[in-house]
Amino acid sequence: MNNNIGTTGQKTWFITGASSGFGMAFARFALDRGDNVVATGRSTGKLEALSARAPDRVLAQKMDVTTATDIQPAVEAAICRFGRIDYLFNNAGYGIVGAIEETSDSELRAVFDTNFFGAVAVTKAVLPVMRAQRFGAIVNISSMGGQMSYEGVGAYSASKFALEGMSEALALEVAPFGIKVLIVEPGAFRTEFGSQALRHMPVIPAYQDLLANIRGVMHGMDGAQPGDPAKAAHAIALAIESDATPLRLQLGADSIAAVRGHAEKLLKDLAAWERVGTDTALNA
Repeated sequence: MNNNIGTTGQKTWFITGASSGFGMAFARFALDRGDNVVATGRSTGKLEALSARAPDRVLAQKMDVTTATDIQPAVEAAICRFGRIDYLFNNAGYGIVGAIEETSDSELRAVFDTNFFGAVAVTKAVLPVMRAQRFGAIVNISSMGGQMSYEGVGAYSASKFALEGMSEALALEVAPFGIKVLIVEPGAFRTEFGSQALRHMPVIPAYQDLLANIRGVMHGMDGAQPGDPAKAAHAIALAIESDATPLRLQLGADSIAAVRGHAEKLLKDLAAWERVGTDTALNA
């Protein structure tokens, strides 16, 4: 493993949703180690301070991942400015709080448009560049909710499950071109996710008590999350620049514990019902 990640040569990071939260933390980390950053967002106003930090190494680009006509021009601008894209961070996304029945079809489609289809569209636009380079890393920011789901966050988790399923196949498809894929599964980190990046669905009385706890947790976590986004950036860089990059990287003790517990339950159920499951073959 190359732990001295600052000496691996100057890289160009292409980051979606760079105006706040993880995206901003990733951009600052990249700049601090001397790399170039293509910082994209639905508006460039919030990216001005980032640009001022290192004008020669930052390209602030307006790009909404749900607008197809924004994506290719942003990729072309990145190549025109820096000549290559080494790391793609599919970070743009938001959450939904509400029961499945409380979540309208339009809201469900909208969260998929951003969290899943947007990431796919950007990835497809960047892949020809990385294939030509025979080098690159695609970092898809999922969640511990991309491995498991809970009441009240089904729509959000569904979009992240889809992202992870796509990423597993993508990793196999692009490995021959020298391209890595990393799925990142954070727990609670000190970002604006608990305020600006959450949509709360209208409450149906039947679910009011059932989801009272999760609604309260989501309302109350803003500003109290234990995770440090800057340390997350460092951990991700270590992973993608390792000789043994994992497919998935859990960040935060909460994520690690939850994913481990979920995996153990899965294996327990698999063992308990293995005989029933295998006793389904056609008789010879």
